[in-house]
Amino acid sequence: MSDTPAALREAHHADVSGGWLRPAVFGAMDGLVTNIALIAGVGGGGVSPHSIVLTGVAGLVAGAISMGLGEYTSVRSANEQVAAEVAKERRELERHPEAEARELADAWVARGLSRDLATQVAEAVRANPEEALRVHVREELGVDPDDQPSPWAAAISSFLFFSVGALIPLLTYLLGATSLWLALAVGGVGLFAAGAIVARFTNRAWWSSGLRQLLLGAAAAAATYLVGTLIGIQGGL
Repeated sequence: MSDTPAALREAHHADVSGGWLRPAVFGAMDGLVTNIALIAGVGGGGVSPHSIVLTGVAGLVAGAISMGLGEYTSVRSANEQVAAEVAKERRELERHPEAEARELADAWVARGLSRDLATQVAEAVRANPEEALRVHVREELGVDPDDQPSPWAAAISSFLFFSVGALIPLLTYLLGATSLWLALAVGGVGLFAAGAIVARFTNRAWWSSGLRQLLLGAAAAAATYLVGTLIGIQGGL
């Protein structure tokens, strides 16, 4: 552990702005769980290994496209909403600068600053219109207008990591094995590993994070396997 205070080190906090890490994590997890559940469901129904591979590949392609488009739309819509609110705040600062300064001072007083100090700081901020806009947006909206996530980064990250996650439970079939349980076991290893990797960014115990993700994926696989088995039995009657 470094003896240098964290406040003096650059980038001592992880990126929590939601740029690429969040869609990457969700994409990989979703890809793993989706295809494990799909394979378990159709495998439980008694279909051939070829049909399982076809289902898995279709799930990979459809899911990756859906995740990418969904992330792009979601992030872009959120950014547009932030931009609209920033424009609204800019207009208020131009039309009613005194009222906005009082509002900012009131917010700081509520946090424990004295009225005189809060007023002085608010007036100092008001003297720089662009900085005043950034401060007001951060205080009132809780966002940084200059640090918004990229919709393209989110979409590409989600697409790629979903594809990787969805590919893992298919690996054994693609390499020539035909055992459903082997494929599910490999998928389970992938789930545990993904959960353990996520712990690197959350300071959670790696084994606890991995086990949690494994159990969640196992629950999804068990549910779809049961459904597939029931439909397969009924279809054979």
